[in-house]
Amino acid sequence: MIRQLAHVCFFTDRLEQMIDFYTNKLGLNIKFTLDNKDNKPFGYYFECGHSTFLEVFDQALAVHEWGGEVGDLVNRAYYQHLCFEVTDLKAFRQHLISQGISVTEIAEGLDRSIQAWVDDPDGNAIELMEYTINSLQLRGQPR
Repeated sequence: MIRQLAHVCFFTDRLEQMIDFYTNKLGLNIKFTLDNKDNKPFGYYFECGHSTFLEVFDQALAVHEWGGEVGDLVNRAYYQHLCFEVTDLKAFRQHLISQGISVTEIAEGLDRSIQAWVDDPDGNAIELMEYTINSLQLRGQPR
């Protein structure tokens, strides 16, 4: 069941400025990065306390990695999804299905956590994430 908000995700066309703002201006630490197929960092997880994070992706590199189209980042286009950390994702997924909610299959993400996705009634994407013993959110990134 839902334990806490895990992260909020944004796309940006100004990744370096975002990194500077959140680390040097606000004082957040980078817990880990997500690297694309070319081993280039394109996503950054900023620690916000109590295993909660702000997730920021370079839009063009994310589109290159996962597909879609690069677009103008105006209005709500910066916001990508919110994520709830859950316990027992398998059981929670079954509960949602029993409530008539469409839920994706459970898959492991690049961060080594398991996840499933739902949309709220307005179509906002919600990631349901369960940390594993290998999750970068808990272990950090090996260097």
